[in-house]
Amino acid sequence: MLAGKAEISRVIPHTGDMCLLDGVLAYDAQRIRCVSRSHRDPHNPLRSGDTLPALCGIEYAAQAMAVHGAWDADFGAKPQLGYLAAVRDVVCHATRLDTLADDLVIDAEKIMGDEMRVIYQFDIRAGAVHVMHGRATVILDASGKGGA
Repeated sequence: MLAGKAEISRVIPHTGDMCLLDGVLAYDAQRIRCVSRSHRDPHNPLRSGDTLPALCGIEYAAQAMAVHGAWDADFGAKPQLGYLAAVRDVVCHATRLDTLADDLVIDAEKIMGDEMRVIYQFDIRAGAVHVMHGRATVILDASGKGGA
């Protein structure tokens, strides 16, 4: 594993239970592959009652994108903030995440970007189950103020 939960927590805005990723399995300038077990945790903060809807996979993908952006910049420091502005072409092949026995594997690939925005396509699987895929646009905090 290239990075674990502790390293991930240092470079994304989410900490504690809201840091959903457990590790980075692979990385290059365009792609990142992360792994997570938190979808099986009964205390997952994204749960609605006793279920974790598959659409919550978008947050898993967004965190993978944030880690990729941090690694591109400098994995040792918090990067500029990004805001999820849009998701497109999202297709869910599952209805829930909490019923999936295998770890989630989250792939994100940067398909274009500049100083103001980045567009990623993402894909989430759990073993042989194709959970979801789609595209996301992230607007970067170009002000340099890094507000919350």
